[in-house]
Amino acid sequence: MIKVFNTLSRSKEIFKPLNQGEVSIYCCGVTPYNPPHIGNARPFVTWDVIRRFFAKSGYKVHYVQNFTDVDDKIINRANELGVSWSDVAEKNIAAYFKSMDALNVRRADIYPKVSETIDDIIKLVATLVDKDFAYVTDGGDVFYSVEKDSSYGKLSGRKLSDMMAGARVEVNESKRHPMDFALWKAAKPGEPFWDSPWGKGRPGWHIECSAMSLKYLGAKFDFHGGGSDLIFPHHENEIAQSQAALGDENSFAQYWLHNGFITKGNKKLSKSDKSQAKETKGFFTVEEVLAKFPGEVVRLCLLQAHYRNPLEFNEDRVAETQDFYRKLAKAYWQLETLAEKIHAGEFVKDTAEKNFAITVSRAGGLVEEAERLLANFYAAMSDDFNTALAISEMFELAREVGDYYKDFTAGKILPVTIDGGIILRVREIFAEMAEILGLFEQPVPKVVDEEKSDAQPELVDALMKIILSLRQDARAAKNWSTADKIRDELKAAGIVVEDTPDGAIWKRA
Repeated sequence: MIKVFNTLSRSKEIFKPLNQGEVSIYCCGVTPYNPPHIGNARPFVTWDVIRRFFAKSGYKVHYVQNFTDVDDKIINRANELGVSWSDVAEKNIAAYFKSMDALNVRRADIYPKVSETIDDIIKLVATLVDKDFAYVTDGGDVFYSVEKDSSYGKLSGRKLSDMMAGARVEVNESKRHPMDFALWKAAKPGEPFWDSPWGKGRPGWHIECSAMSLKYLGAKFDFHGGGSDLIFPHHENEIAQSQAALGDENSFAQYWLHNGFITKGNKKLSKSDKSQAKETKGFFTVEEVLAKFPGEVVRLCLLQAHYRNPLEFNEDRVAETQDFYRKLAKAYWQLETLAEKIHAGEFVKDTAEKNFAITVSRAGGLVEEAERLLANFYAAMSDDFNTALAISEMFELAREVGDYYKDFTAGKILPVTIDGGIILRVREIFAEMAEILGLFEQPVPKVVDEEKSDAQPELVDALMKIILSLRQDARAAKNWSTADKIRDELKAAGIVVEDTPDGAIWKRA
Protein backbone atom coordinates (compact mmCIF):
# COMPACT_ATOMS: atom_id res chain seq x y z
CA MET A 1 0.00 0.00 0.00
CA ILE A 2 1.49 3.31 -1.14
CA LYS A 3 0.51 6.56 0.55
CA VAL A 4 1.08 10.01 -0.95
CA PHE A 5 0.52 13.52 0.33
CA ASN A 6 -1.94 15.14 -2.06
CA THR A 7 -1.70 18.94 -2.19
CA LEU A 8 -5.27 19.04 -3.47
CA SER A 9 -6.73 17.37 -0.35
CA ARG A 10 -3.94 18.60 1.97
CA SER A 11 -3.71 15.09 3.38
CA LYS A 12 -1.96 11.77 2.94
CA GLU A 13 -4.00 9.40 0.78
CA ILE A 14 -3.74 5.78 -0.30
CA PHE A 15 -2.63 5.73 -3.93
CA LYS A 16 -5.20 4.14 -6.23
CA PRO A 17 -4.02 4.08 -9.85
CA LEU A 18 -6.52 4.98 -12.54
CA ASN A 19 -5.38 1.96 -14.52
CA GLN A 20 -4.39 -1.17 -12.63
CA GLY A 21 -0.65 -1.76 -12.77
CA GLU A 22 0.09 1.58 -14.46
CA VAL A 23 1.18 5.01 -13.26
CA SER A 24 0.93 8.21 -15.31
CA ILE A 25 3.03 11.24 -14.31
CA TYR A 26 3.32 14.79 -15.60
CA CYS A 27 6.15 16.87 -14.16
CA CYS A 28 6.55 20.56 -14.96
CA GLY A 29 9.90 21.04 -16.66
CA VAL A 30 12.26 23.98 -16.95
CA THR A 31 12.04 27.25 -18.81
CA PRO A 32 15.40 27.00 -20.60
CA TYR A 33 16.58 30.58 -20.60
CA ASN A 34 19.70 29.75 -18.57
CA PRO A 35 21.60 26.58 -17.62
CA PRO A 36 19.83 24.71 -14.78
CA HIS A 37 20.77 25.62 -11.22
CA ILE A 38 20.77 23.18 -8.35
CA GLY A 39 17.27 24.28 -7.28
CA ASN A 40 15.97 23.15 -10.69
CA ALA A 41 17.52 19.73 -10.16
CA ARG A 42 15.60 18.73 -7.04
CA PRO A 43 12.16 18.05 -8.56
CA PHE A 44 13.66 15.98 -11.38
CA VAL A 45 15.82 13.89 -9.05
CA THR A 46 12.76 13.46 -6.79
CA TRP A 47 10.50 12.31 -9.59
CA ASP A 48 13.22 10.10 -10.99
CA VAL A 49 13.31 8.20 -7.68
CA ILE A 50 9.50 8.02 -7.52
CA ARG A 51 9.44 6.70 -11.06
CA ARG A 52 12.12 4.10 -10.29
CA PHE A 53 10.25 3.01 -7.15
CA PHE A 54 7.00 2.48 -9.03
CA ALA A 55 8.80 0.56 -11.78
CA LYS A 56 10.59 -1.64 -9.25
CA SER A 57 7.24 -2.22 -7.53
CA GLY A 58 5.86 -3.69 -10.76
CA TYR A 59 4.07 -0.71 -12.31
CA LYS A 60 4.33 0.38 -15.92
CA VAL A 61 5.19 4.08 -15.72
CA HIS A 62 4.22 6.74 -18.28
CA TYR A 63 6.31 9.85 -17.58
CA VAL A 64 5.95 13.19 -19.37
CA GLN A 65 8.03 16.31 -18.71
CA ASN A 66 7.74 19.49 -20.73
CA PHE A 67 10.05 22.28 -21.84
CA THR A 68 8.62 25.80 -21.79
CA ASP A 69 10.62 26.93 -24.83
CA VAL A 70 8.41 29.98 -25.57
CA ASP A 71 8.44 32.43 -22.68
CA ASP A 72 9.10 36.08 -21.80
CA LYS A 73 12.41 35.19 -20.10
CA ILE A 74 13.66 33.32 -23.15
CA ILE A 75 12.65 36.14 -25.47
CA ASN A 76 14.33 38.74 -23.25
CA ARG A 77 17.49 36.63 -23.03
CA ALA A 78 17.57 36.19 -26.80
CA ASN A 79 17.25 39.95 -27.31
CA GLU A 80 20.12 40.55 -24.87
CA LEU A 81 22.35 38.14 -26.77
CA GLY A 82 21.17 39.13 -30.23
CA VAL A 83 20.15 35.59 -31.17
CA SER A 84 16.85 33.82 -31.83
CA TRP A 85 14.64 32.58 -29.00
CA SER A 86 14.95 29.03 -30.30
CA ASP A 87 18.76 29.20 -30.13
CA VAL A 88 18.57 30.17 -26.46
CA ALA A 89 16.08 27.41 -25.69
CA GLU A 90 17.94 24.64 -27.53
CA LYS A 91 21.30 25.56 -26.03
CA ASN A 92 19.92 25.42 -22.49
CA ILE A 93 17.90 22.26 -23.14
CA ALA A 94 21.20 20.61 -24.10
CA ALA A 95 22.75 21.94 -20.87
CA TYR A 96 19.79 20.54 -18.94
CA PHE A 97 20.24 17.04 -20.36
CA LYS A 98 23.98 17.11 -19.70
CA SER A 99 23.39 18.04 -16.06
CA MET A 100 20.58 15.54 -15.51
CA ASP A 101 22.60 12.74 -17.11
CA ALA A 102 25.38 13.47 -14.62
CA LEU A 103 22.82 13.15 -11.80
CA ASN A 104 21.57 9.78 -13.14
CA VAL A 105 18.14 11.21 -13.98
CA ARG A 106 16.60 8.86 -16.52
CA ARG A 107 15.00 10.36 -19.59
CA ALA A 108 11.25 10.94 -19.62
CA ASP A 109 9.14 9.01 -22.11
CA ILE A 110 8.47 12.26 -23.95
CA TYR A 111 9.56 15.89 -23.65
CA PRO A 112 6.89 18.03 -25.37
CA LYS A 113 7.71 21.65 -26.12
CA VAL A 114 5.41 24.64 -26.30
CA SER A 115 6.61 25.46 -29.81
CA GLU A 116 5.58 21.96 -30.95
CA THR A 117 2.15 21.98 -29.27
CA ILE A 118 0.70 25.24 -30.61
CA ASP A 119 -2.24 23.64 -32.46
CA ASP A 120 -3.33 21.75 -29.33
CA ILE A 121 -3.01 24.91 -27.24
CA ILE A 122 -5.14 26.90 -29.68
CA LYS A 123 -7.85 24.21 -29.63
CA LEU A 124 -7.91 24.22 -25.84
CA VAL A 125 -8.17 28.01 -25.69
CA ALA A 126 -10.98 27.93 -28.26
CA THR A 127 -12.87 25.41 -26.13
CA LEU A 128 -12.64 27.71 -23.10
CA VAL A 129 -13.86 30.66 -25.17
CA ASP A 130 -16.77 28.61 -26.52
CA LYS A 131 -17.74 27.54 -22.99
CA ASP A 132 -17.59 31.17 -21.80
CA PHE A 133 -14.77 30.51 -19.35
CA ALA A 134 -12.54 32.81 -21.41
CA TYR A 135 -12.97 36.06 -23.33
CA VAL A 136 -11.19 37.83 -26.17
CA THR A 137 -10.11 41.46 -25.84
CA ASP A 138 -10.12 44.06 -28.59
CA GLY A 139 -6.34 43.77 -28.74
CA GLY A 140 -6.39 40.05 -29.50
CA ASP A 141 -5.50 38.74 -26.04
CA VAL A 142 -7.50 35.87 -24.54
CA PHE A 143 -8.02 35.70 -20.78
CA TYR A 144 -9.44 33.08 -18.46
CA SER A 145 -12.28 34.50 -16.36
CA VAL A 146 -11.69 33.42 -12.77
CA GLU A 147 -15.09 34.75 -11.69
CA LYS A 148 -16.79 32.20 -13.97
CA ASP A 149 -15.07 29.37 -12.05
CA SER A 150 -16.77 28.74 -8.71
CA SER A 151 -14.05 26.29 -7.59
CA TYR A 152 -11.08 28.51 -8.48
CA GLY A 153 -8.53 28.40 -5.67
CA LYS A 154 -9.19 24.85 -4.52
CA LEU A 155 -5.63 23.63 -5.08
CA SER A 156 -3.89 26.39 -3.15
CA GLY A 157 -6.73 26.81 -0.65
CA ARG A 158 -6.94 30.53 -1.37
CA LYS A 159 -10.00 32.69 -1.76
CA LEU A 160 -10.22 34.86 -4.84
CA SER A 161 -10.41 37.97 -2.67
CA ASP A 162 -7.07 37.07 -1.02
CA MET A 163 -5.13 36.10 -4.11
CA MET A 164 -3.63 39.40 -5.14
CA ALA A 165 -0.74 39.18 -2.67
CA GLY A 166 2.24 37.35 -4.10
CA ALA A 167 0.70 36.66 -7.50
CA ARG A 168 2.35 37.32 -10.85
CA VAL A 169 -0.42 39.63 -12.02
CA GLU A 170 -0.12 41.15 -15.48
CA VAL A 171 -1.22 44.76 -15.57
CA ASN A 172 -3.78 45.00 -18.34
CA GLU A 173 -6.74 47.35 -18.36
CA SER A 174 -8.66 45.07 -20.71
CA LYS A 175 -8.95 42.35 -18.06
CA ARG A 176 -12.32 42.02 -16.38
CA HIS A 177 -10.81 40.92 -13.08
CA PRO A 178 -7.24 41.56 -11.84
CA MET A 179 -6.67 37.80 -11.35
CA ASP A 180 -7.77 36.81 -14.86
CA PHE A 181 -4.77 35.21 -16.57
CA ALA A 182 -3.64 35.13 -20.17
CA LEU A 183 -4.35 32.07 -22.29
CA TRP A 184 -3.19 33.73 -25.49
CA LYS A 185 -1.06 36.86 -25.91
CA ALA A 186 -1.35 39.12 -28.94
CA ALA A 187 1.90 39.44 -30.88
CA LYS A 188 4.32 42.23 -30.03
CA PRO A 189 7.22 43.49 -32.17
CA GLY A 190 10.31 41.28 -31.90
CA GLU A 191 8.45 38.30 -30.42
CA PRO A 192 7.69 34.90 -31.96
CA PHE A 193 4.07 34.45 -33.02
CA TRP A 194 1.64 31.97 -34.54
CA ASP A 195 -1.66 32.46 -36.35
CA SER A 196 -4.83 31.90 -34.32
CA PRO A 197 -8.56 32.68 -34.52
CA TRP A 198 -7.82 35.80 -32.44
CA GLY A 199 -4.91 37.03 -34.55
CA LYS A 200 -1.16 36.50 -34.43
CA GLY A 201 0.20 35.73 -30.98
CA ARG A 202 1.67 33.14 -28.62
CA PRO A 203 0.49 31.07 -25.62
CA GLY A 204 0.25 32.32 -22.07
CA TRP A 205 2.30 30.63 -19.37
CA HIS A 206 -0.24 28.21 -17.87
CA ILE A 207 -2.19 26.87 -20.84
CA GLU A 208 0.81 25.01 -22.26
CA CYS A 209 1.00 22.41 -19.46
CA SER A 210 -2.73 21.71 -19.65
CA ALA A 211 -2.51 21.13 -23.39
CA MET A 212 0.56 18.92 -23.18
CA SER A 213 -0.57 16.77 -20.25
CA LEU A 214 -4.03 16.25 -21.75
CA LYS A 215 -2.52 15.37 -25.12
CA TYR A 216 -0.07 12.77 -23.85
CA LEU A 217 -1.77 11.42 -20.70
CA GLY A 218 -5.47 11.97 -21.35
CA ALA A 219 -8.33 13.65 -19.47
CA LYS A 220 -7.38 11.83 -16.26
CA PHE A 221 -3.92 10.86 -15.10
CA ASP A 222 -2.37 9.93 -11.78
CA PHE A 223 0.28 12.46 -10.77
CA HIS A 224 1.13 16.07 -11.46
CA GLY A 225 4.31 17.36 -9.86
CA GLY A 226 6.67 20.28 -9.53
CA GLY A 227 8.17 22.68 -7.03
CA SER A 228 6.00 24.11 -4.27
CA ASP A 229 6.39 27.56 -5.84
CA LEU A 230 4.20 26.33 -8.71
CA ILE A 231 1.14 25.61 -6.55
CA PHE A 232 -0.01 29.17 -7.11
CA PRO A 233 -0.58 30.53 -9.63
CA HIS A 234 0.69 28.01 -12.20
CA HIS A 235 -0.88 24.76 -11.01
CA GLU A 236 -3.96 26.54 -9.69
CA ASN A 237 -4.56 27.92 -13.14
CA GLU A 238 -3.81 24.59 -14.79
CA ILE A 239 -6.41 22.68 -12.83
CA ALA A 240 -8.96 25.47 -13.32
CA GLN A 241 -8.67 25.77 -17.10
CA SER A 242 -8.34 22.00 -17.65
CA GLN A 243 -11.40 21.00 -15.65
CA ALA A 244 -13.39 23.88 -17.11
CA ALA A 245 -12.57 22.72 -20.63
CA LEU A 246 -13.36 19.10 -19.83
CA GLY A 247 -16.51 19.92 -17.85
CA ASP A 248 -15.52 17.55 -15.07
CA GLU A 249 -14.27 18.63 -11.63
CA ASN A 250 -12.84 15.15 -11.06
CA SER A 251 -10.77 15.16 -14.24
CA PHE A 252 -7.12 16.05 -14.84
CA ALA A 253 -4.46 15.04 -12.25
CA GLN A 254 -5.69 12.97 -9.32
CA TYR A 255 -2.68 13.53 -7.04
CA TRP A 256 -0.65 16.72 -6.83
CA LEU A 257 2.84 16.40 -5.35
CA HIS A 258 5.11 19.37 -4.64
CA ASN A 259 8.71 19.35 -3.46
CA GLY A 260 10.16 21.88 -1.04
CA PHE A 261 12.66 24.55 -1.98
CA ILE A 262 16.43 24.30 -2.13
CA THR A 263 17.49 27.04 0.27
CA LYS A 264 20.60 29.11 0.84
CA GLY A 265 20.65 30.67 4.28
CA ASN A 266 16.94 29.90 4.80
CA LYS A 267 16.13 31.67 1.54
CA LYS A 268 14.81 29.99 -1.60
CA LEU A 269 17.51 29.50 -4.23
CA SER A 270 16.49 31.42 -7.34
CA LYS A 271 18.06 32.40 -10.65
CA SER A 272 16.14 35.68 -10.60
CA ASP A 273 17.71 36.73 -7.28
CA LYS A 274 20.87 38.46 -8.52
CA SER A 275 22.29 39.13 -5.05
CA GLN A 276 21.86 35.50 -4.14
CA ALA A 277 23.45 34.34 -7.36
CA LYS A 278 26.43 36.56 -6.51
CA GLU A 279 26.71 35.05 -3.04
CA THR A 280 26.68 31.53 -4.46
CA LYS A 281 29.01 32.29 -7.39
CA GLY A 282 30.84 29.15 -8.39
CA PHE A 283 28.35 26.90 -6.62
CA PHE A 284 25.01 27.82 -8.15
CA THR A 285 24.41 26.03 -11.43
CA VAL A 286 24.38 22.24 -11.59
CA GLU A 287 27.48 22.43 -13.78
CA GLU A 288 29.34 24.43 -11.12
CA VAL A 289 28.37 21.99 -8.37
CA LEU A 290 29.40 19.02 -10.50
CA ALA A 291 32.81 20.61 -11.08
CA LYS A 292 33.46 20.16 -7.35
CA PHE A 293 31.56 16.99 -6.47
CA PRO A 294 30.62 13.75 -8.26
CA GLY A 295 27.09 13.56 -9.64
CA GLU A 296 26.04 10.64 -7.44
CA VAL A 297 27.18 12.50 -4.32
CA VAL A 298 25.10 15.53 -5.34
CA ARG A 299 22.14 13.26 -6.05
CA LEU A 300 22.44 11.59 -2.65
CA CYS A 301 22.57 15.02 -1.00
CA LEU A 302 19.32 16.06 -2.73
CA LEU A 303 17.62 12.90 -1.45
CA GLN A 304 18.73 13.12 2.17
CA ALA A 305 15.72 15.23 3.14
CA HIS A 306 12.08 14.31 2.55
CA TYR A 307 11.02 15.79 -0.77
CA ARG A 308 8.35 18.03 0.81
CA ASN A 309 10.82 19.61 3.25
CA PRO A 310 13.14 22.51 2.40
CA LEU A 311 16.77 21.52 1.87
CA GLU A 312 19.66 23.79 2.85
CA PHE A 313 22.30 23.32 0.16
CA ASN A 314 25.93 24.36 0.57
CA GLU A 315 29.43 22.99 0.04
CA ASP A 316 29.77 21.77 3.63
CA ARG A 317 26.60 19.72 3.33
CA VAL A 318 27.67 18.15 0.04
CA ALA A 319 31.14 17.42 1.46
CA GLU A 320 29.48 15.68 4.40
CA THR A 321 27.36 13.69 1.97
CA GLN A 322 30.53 12.67 0.14
CA ASP A 323 31.72 10.98 3.35
CA PHE A 324 28.38 9.16 3.59
CA TYR A 325 28.67 8.10 -0.03
CA ARG A 326 32.13 6.65 0.64
CA LYS A 327 30.63 4.39 3.29
CA LEU A 328 28.10 3.08 0.80
CA ALA A 329 30.80 2.67 -1.83
CA LYS A 330 32.92 0.74 0.65
CA ALA A 331 30.07 -1.73 1.27
CA TYR A 332 29.56 -1.96 -2.50
CA TRP A 333 33.17 -3.08 -3.02
CA GLN A 334 33.13 -5.39 -0.04
CA LEU A 335 30.16 -7.21 -1.56
CA GLU A 336 31.82 -7.20 -4.98
CA THR A 337 34.97 -8.74 -3.47
CA LEU A 338 32.97 -11.47 -1.77
CA ALA A 339 31.06 -12.11 -5.00
CA GLU A 340 34.34 -12.50 -6.92
CA LYS A 341 35.48 -15.10 -4.39
CA ILE A 342 32.15 -16.92 -4.69
CA HIS A 343 32.37 -17.03 -8.47
CA ALA A 344 35.97 -18.21 -8.21
CA GLY A 345 34.74 -21.19 -6.18
CA GLU A 346 36.36 -20.19 -2.88
CA PHE A 347 33.08 -20.47 -0.93
CA VAL A 348 30.31 -23.03 -0.74
CA LYS A 349 27.54 -22.03 -3.16
CA ASP A 350 24.06 -23.51 -3.12
CA THR A 351 25.28 -26.98 -2.14
CA ALA A 352 22.90 -29.73 -1.16
CA GLU A 353 25.22 -30.76 1.67
CA LYS A 354 25.06 -27.74 3.97
CA ASN A 355 26.11 -28.70 7.44
CA PHE A 356 24.71 -27.21 10.63
CA ALA A 357 27.55 -24.67 10.86
CA ILE A 358 26.67 -23.23 7.47
CA THR A 359 22.94 -23.05 8.24
CA VAL A 360 23.47 -20.99 11.39
CA SER A 361 26.44 -19.03 10.01
CA ARG A 362 26.97 -15.30 10.18
CA ALA A 363 25.95 -15.11 6.52
CA GLY A 364 22.53 -16.49 7.44
CA GLY A 365 22.13 -13.77 10.04
CA LEU A 366 23.35 -11.15 7.56
CA VAL A 367 20.79 -12.05 4.90
CA GLU A 368 17.98 -12.08 7.47
CA GLU A 369 18.97 -8.56 8.49
CA ALA A 370 19.25 -7.52 4.84
CA GLU A 371 15.74 -8.77 4.10
CA ARG A 372 14.40 -6.89 7.12
CA LEU A 373 16.13 -3.68 6.04
CA LEU A 374 14.82 -4.09 2.48
CA ALA A 375 11.27 -4.39 3.84
CA ASN A 376 11.89 -1.23 5.89
CA PHE A 377 13.29 0.48 2.79
CA TYR A 378 10.12 -0.25 0.80
CA ALA A 379 7.94 0.78 3.75
CA ALA A 380 9.73 4.14 3.85
CA MET A 381 9.30 4.67 0.12
CA SER A 382 5.64 3.59 0.33
CA ASP A 383 5.01 6.28 2.94
CA ASP A 384 5.03 9.34 0.68
CA PHE A 385 8.40 8.48 -0.86
CA ASN A 386 10.47 9.08 2.26
CA THR A 387 13.95 8.88 0.73
CA ALA A 388 15.59 10.18 3.90
CA LEU A 389 14.37 7.16 5.87
CA ALA A 390 15.02 4.77 2.98
CA ILE A 391 18.64 5.96 2.77
CA SER A 392 19.09 5.32 6.50
CA GLU A 393 18.04 1.69 5.93
CA MET A 394 20.66 1.37 3.19
CA PHE A 395 23.31 2.84 5.49
CA GLU A 396 22.37 0.31 8.14
CA LEU A 397 22.84 -2.49 5.64
CA ALA A 398 26.22 -1.04 4.65
CA ARG A 399 27.24 -1.11 8.31
CA GLU A 400 26.14 -4.74 8.65
CA VAL A 401 28.09 -5.67 5.53
CA GLY A 402 31.14 -3.84 6.87
CA ASP A 403 31.03 -5.71 10.17
CA TYR A 404 30.71 -9.04 8.38
CA TYR A 405 33.55 -8.23 5.96
CA LYS A 406 35.80 -7.08 8.79
CA ASP A 407 35.33 -10.38 10.60
CA PHE A 408 35.93 -12.27 7.36
CA THR A 409 39.23 -10.51 6.62
CA ALA A 410 40.29 -11.01 10.24
CA GLY A 411 39.82 -14.76 9.83
CA LYS A 412 36.90 -14.98 12.23
CA ILE A 413 34.67 -16.37 9.44
CA LEU A 414 36.02 -19.37 7.53
CA PRO A 415 35.25 -19.74 3.81
CA VAL A 416 33.93 -23.25 4.35
CA THR A 417 31.17 -21.86 6.58
CA ILE A 418 29.97 -19.33 4.01
CA ASP A 419 26.96 -20.05 1.79
CA GLY A 420 27.76 -18.12 -1.40
CA GLY A 421 24.10 -17.99 -2.43
CA ILE A 422 23.26 -16.13 0.76
CA ILE A 423 25.99 -13.53 0.21
CA LEU A 424 24.86 -13.00 -3.38
CA ARG A 425 21.34 -12.36 -2.09
CA VAL A 426 22.69 -9.68 0.25
CA ARG A 427 24.50 -8.13 -2.71
CA GLU A 428 21.26 -8.25 -4.71
CA ILE A 429 19.36 -6.46 -1.93
CA PHE A 430 22.02 -3.74 -1.66
CA ALA A 431 21.89 -3.28 -5.45
CA GLU A 432 18.08 -3.05 -5.39
CA MET A 433 18.19 -0.21 -2.89
CA ALA A 434 20.87 1.52 -4.96
CA GLU A 435 18.86 1.16 -8.17
CA ILE A 436 15.79 2.85 -6.69
CA LEU A 437 17.89 5.68 -5.26
CA GLY A 438 19.83 5.97 -8.52
CA LEU A 439 23.29 5.17 -7.13
CA PHE A 440 26.25 3.17 -8.46
CA GLU A 441 25.33 3.75 -12.09
CA GLN A 442 28.63 5.56 -12.64
CA PRO A 443 32.08 4.12 -11.89
CA VAL A 444 32.13 3.51 -8.14
CA PRO A 445 35.33 4.74 -6.44
CA LYS A 446 37.28 1.96 -4.75
CA VAL A 447 37.31 3.00 -1.13
CA VAL A 448 40.37 2.00 0.87
CA ASP A 449 39.65 -0.15 3.91
CA GLU A 450 40.19 2.44 6.64
CA GLU A 451 40.70 -0.17 9.35
CA LYS A 452 43.50 -1.77 7.35
CA SER A 453 45.14 1.41 6.07
CA ASP A 454 45.16 3.08 9.47
CA ALA A 455 46.32 0.00 11.38
CA GLN A 456 49.95 1.21 11.44
CA PRO A 457 49.83 5.00 10.93
CA GLU A 458 53.38 5.48 12.24
CA LEU A 459 54.73 3.12 9.60
CA VAL A 460 52.77 4.86 6.83
CA ASP A 461 54.07 8.26 7.94
CA ALA A 462 57.64 6.98 8.08
CA LEU A 463 57.41 5.47 4.58
CA MET A 464 55.91 8.64 3.14
CA LYS A 465 58.69 10.67 4.73
CA ILE A 466 61.27 8.49 2.97
CA ILE A 467 59.43 8.68 -0.38
CA LEU A 468 59.06 12.46 -0.25
CA SER A 469 62.73 12.78 0.72
CA LEU A 470 63.75 10.76 -2.34
CA ARG A 471 61.51 12.91 -4.49
CA GLN A 472 63.06 16.07 -3.06
CA ASP A 473 66.55 14.70 -3.85
CA ALA A 474 65.43 14.14 -7.43
CA ARG A 475 64.10 17.68 -7.67
CA ALA A 476 67.33 19.09 -6.21
CA ALA A 477 69.26 17.19 -8.88
CA LYS A 478 66.83 18.56 -11.47
CA ASN A 479 65.80 15.03 -12.29
CA TRP A 480 62.25 16.19 -13.03
CA SER A 481 61.12 13.00 -14.74
CA THR A 482 61.86 10.92 -11.63
CA ALA A 483 60.26 13.49 -9.32
CA ASP A 484 57.14 13.61 -11.50
CA LYS A 485 57.01 9.83 -11.74
CA ILE A 486 57.05 9.52 -7.93
CA ARG A 487 54.26 12.08 -7.67
CA ASP A 488 52.16 10.39 -10.38
CA GLU A 489 52.66 6.90 -8.93
CA LEU A 490 51.54 8.17 -5.52
CA LYS A 491 48.51 9.82 -7.08
CA ALA A 492 47.55 6.55 -8.78
CA ALA A 493 47.79 4.87 -5.37
CA GLY A 494 45.43 7.44 -3.83
CA ILE A 495 48.06 9.81 -2.37
CA VAL A 496 48.14 13.49 -3.39
CA VAL A 497 51.42 15.40 -3.05
CA GLU A 498 51.39 19.19 -2.78
CA ASP A 499 54.55 21.29 -2.99
CA THR A 500 54.54 24.21 -0.52
CA PRO A 501 57.15 26.83 0.44
CA ASP A 502 57.85 24.70 3.51
CA GLY A 503 58.31 21.49 1.54
CA ALA A 504 56.11 18.74 0.12
CA ILE A 505 53.07 17.54 2.05
CA TRP A 506 50.81 14.56 1.33
CA LYS A 507 47.24 13.51 1.94
CA ARG A 508 44.93 10.73 0.86
CA ALA A 509 42.84 11.57 -2.20
